[in-house]
Amino acid sequence: MTDPPVDLDELNTKGVRRQLDDHIASALSSTGLVDVRPDGGNWWHLIPTGKVGAVRIGDLDVQVRPKTGIARLLFLLGYALDPGFRPEDVTAVAEPDLWPALAESLIRQAERALAPGVLQGYVSVDEALPLVRGRIRFADQFTRRPGMLLPIEVRYDEYAADIAENRILRTALRRMAAVPRLPARARARLTHLDGRLDGVQVLPARTPLPSWRPSRLNERYVAALRLAEIVLRYQSAEPGPGNLTIAAFVVNMAKVFEDFVTIALREALASYPGHTAGQYQDHLDTHRSIPIRPDVVHLINQRPVAVFDAKYKLEGPNSRYPNADAYQMLAYCTALDLATGWLVYAQGKAPSRRRVRHTGIDIVHHPLDLTRDPHLILADIDRVARNGLDSRMH
Repeated sequence: MTDPPVDLDELNTKGVRRQLDDHIASALSSTGLVDVRPDGGNWWHLIPTGKVGAVRIGDLDVQVRPKTGIARLLFLLGYALDPGFRPEDVTAVAEPDLWPALAESLIRQAERALAPGVLQGYVSVDEALPLVRGRIRFADQFTRRPGMLLPIEVRYDEYAADIAENRILRTALRRMAAVPRLPARARARLTHLDGRLDGVQVLPARTPLPSWRPSRLNERYVAALRLAEIVLRYQSAEPGPGNLTIAAFVVNMAKVFEDFVTIALREALASYPGHTAGQYQDHLDTHRSIPIRPDVVHLINQRPVAVFDAKYKLEGPNSRYPNADAYQMLAYCTALDLATGWLVYAQGKAPSRRRVRHTGIDIVHHPLDLTRDPHLILADIDRVARNGLDSRMH
């Protein structure tokens, strides 16, 4: 009999007890999704670690649900990778579990991309031929066939489907299809889409993705490629101990939120004079022995004019903003000679502004409601960026 899935909320601090074999407990721990603590005998205590996602190891299913919801999680991931990512790139179907939601989104975008036919382009081919085609690769000819006239090492361009866009898409479809116990219809659609890309190279695991750029020619592929890159960056499906298969999609939400806020602020500030730096490096003291690194600093003529720091906190909705964050921002404002610092949170009540005693420094705590429509979230970021600059420039 298969055990019921372990389904935890991101904010859960108590965890659950589950009976597991040692090798399964070890494999689960290696994914980092939950903290796996021994609890006597074959019992283990599973507690969320601040990461979200889903893991399947043999017959064991563990899911930690993001407080933002799955669709919003995929939007944050996509936008952090590429600010061209749109909310529509994620399926509107409300899936309760991550694997079906991710599979459905990828399938729908891939079907739209491939509906008019498989995209083709010019690719360079290296071959040994009995005649000259394209350009002779003299270095390879002398190295591999010294003193031989035939065959000839050549390189030529061929119009084919084995291009970067199709390699990324097919590899993501294969990776998704390797997830165990997907709905039968989803698996059949993945297999069909994979067959449409017959002859396209599947990228080996843990290899860099080939580069591509959005253009008029690949426009219909863009949404599918953005989602495919999420799958390839965060999902793995590998053999585990014995005959087990380990499928994992694990995301560090603090890092995702920091990346999202950084990219969104950079986009919002792009129309203003100056430039925006992420992970800005400076020092608190005159001897330059105490480093500081705010998440986002906007500079004009190489001088900081606004500072922002992203804070993904897991306290409950009624929790107060942590004092330590205000101390940190006070240090940033003092070192950068700024009158206002912005702390951007993933949750909280209304924005608040606090003046630090005996200084002219204000610290603003600004919560983002990540459950809102993504367009509204980005509009809120725009207001933060504008107000951040207005506090110094006007």
